[in-house]
Amino acid sequence: MVANSIRWTTEDLAAIPDDGGWKRYEIIDGELFVTRAPHIRHQGAASKISTRLEAWSEETGLGNSFQTPGVVFTKTDAVIPDVVWASKERLAHGVDESGHFTVAPELIVEILSAGEKNEQRDRSFKLKLYSLHGVREYWIVNWRIKEIEVYRREEARLQKVATLLVSDLLASPLLPGFERAVESIFPG
Repeated sequence: MVANSIRWTTEDLAAIPDDGGWKRYEIIDGELFVTRAPHIRHQGAASKISTRLEAWSEETGLGNSFQTPGVVFTKTDAVIPDVVWASKERLAHGVDESGHFTVAPELIVEILSAGEKNEQRDRSFKLKLYSLHGVREYWIVNWRIKEIEVYRREEARLQKVATLLVSDLLASPLLPGFERAVESIFPG
C-alpha cells in the first residue's frame, strides 16, 4: 500500500472556488471527499429530522439543531454532516467566527447517499472520526429502506445500539422527552 503524500487541509478547502452549492467538499484525515448535491428524498429526511429536533429544542431550551453545518475538528478533518444537534453549552464555546463548529456536537445525523464509496464514508470513516472527537450519538439514516442505525458513546467510542424500522420510535437518552415515530421521517 502506498501512502498518499497529499494531505488536504482546511486552507485548501477555503481556496476551492464556490460552485453554487452543487458539490460538498469534506476532508477526513487529510483525504478529500467530493459529493454531489443529494437526492430530494435525502434532503427530505434531513429536513424532517432537523425540524423535529428543533421543535423539541424550542420546547426544552436545551440546544439547537442545524442542517449541513461545517464541523472543523482539526486542520485535516472538516466535514459537513446532514444534521447536528448541540447543547447550549457547546454552542456557547464551540463555534468559530465563521460559524463552524470547532467542537463535536452531541448528536450527528448522516443520511446515506447512493453508492458504495458514499456509504463507506458514512459507515466507516465518519463513524471513526465522530467517535475519535467525542460525538455522543450518531444516527445513520437510510431513506431508501426506511431505517435508522443508532450509535451511542459507550466505553469511549461510538457503538451500534439499535437499528430502527418504520414501526419503531426514535428516542434518545441524550434528548430527554424526545420521541418521534420513525415512519414520520420518511414521507411517502
